[in-house]
Amino acid sequence: MKVLVTGAAGFIGFFTAKVLLQNGHEVIGLDNINDYYDVNLKFDRLAELGVNREDAETFNSKCKGSSENFTFVRMNLEDREALPKLFKDEKFDVVCNLAAQAGVRYSLENPETYVDSNLVGFLNILECCRHNAIKHLVYASSSSVYGLNKKIPFGTDDNVDHPISLYAATKKSNELMAHTYSHLFNIPTTGLRFFTVYGPWGRPDMAMFLFTDAIVNDRPIKVFNHGKMERDFTYVDDIVEGVVRIIEKSAQSRIDNKELYKVYNIGNNNSVKLLDFIKEIEHNLDKVAEKNMMPIQPGDVEKTWADVDALIKDYDYKPNTPISEGVKSFINWFKGYYTK
Repeated sequence: MKVLVTGAAGFIGFFTAKVLLQNGHEVIGLDNINDYYDVNLKFDRLAELGVNREDAETFNSKCKGSSENFTFVRMNLEDREALPKLFKDEKFDVVCNLAAQAGVRYSLENPETYVDSNLVGFLNILECCRHNAIKHLVYASSSSVYGLNKKIPFGTDDNVDHPISLYAATKKSNELMAHTYSHLFNIPTTGLRFFTVYGPWGRPDMAMFLFTDAIVNDRPIKVFNHGKMERDFTYVDDIVEGVVRIIEKSAQSRIDNKELYKVYNIGNNNSVKLLDFIKEIEHNLDKVAEKNMMPIQPGDVEKTWADVDALIKDYDYKPNTPISEGVKSFINWFKGYYTK
């Protein structure tokens, strides 16, 4: 198939593009490479796909990776001229939209960025899918949509009308927008509510990276809610396996059964105490962290846990990477990347 992967220089997008290429698909990777976090990490991910940095720095131009099946385009999703032209020229089979302005806390200070990328950009994706006969749109939602939900584990049938960050609100909006387009224009759409993803090449604003970087450099770590936090930490390989399974499975049966709109949780199906996660990092670094216990931050929730039974049933999804193995893999990458 020919697949558009947006957010291809991002953490999950990079690995998704890599696996799709390994599976023999043609991939067009799109990313605007914004400076929300270190752009060098984004360019280095692209370099792993064989993309030259100088080529990738030019907006709206196409550059080839080391595989003939991979092309990178630097583009803003909210560009209402360039994005439709890309769709028209490339004639994608499937679109996997992983591009978004990420981060819960950042949304408190920079709300306009989230509207531009997550709302305007997603509307452009939907419009392009509508006008270009896209067979399936797979897109990133977030566990943050559950907000103040008290029921554990979180299920996709739960009420999600109480987001506590603008980021979460934009992700819930994406689901509603996708539902509308599925209903009006018969587009199969699948939203994936990602739970805390970690692993090599991970984002520097995520807990795993922040803790490791601080401990390695003899700085105290900030432990929010005085350590009384739990997360459904999910290793990136497990996440990407699920994403690729959904991309590769034909949506025709859903069209036949009039099940065009779907939303799934995608996580590890297990909740881990934050302090246990930190212990695993300390063990792999052979170093004890100095901990500053802090109150819970605005927009944060105390516990997340994904019910992924529907994804297991429909796609034979099998998250199976234990925290011990996943943390070790990240630490090995971190040491190698930052000592080269």
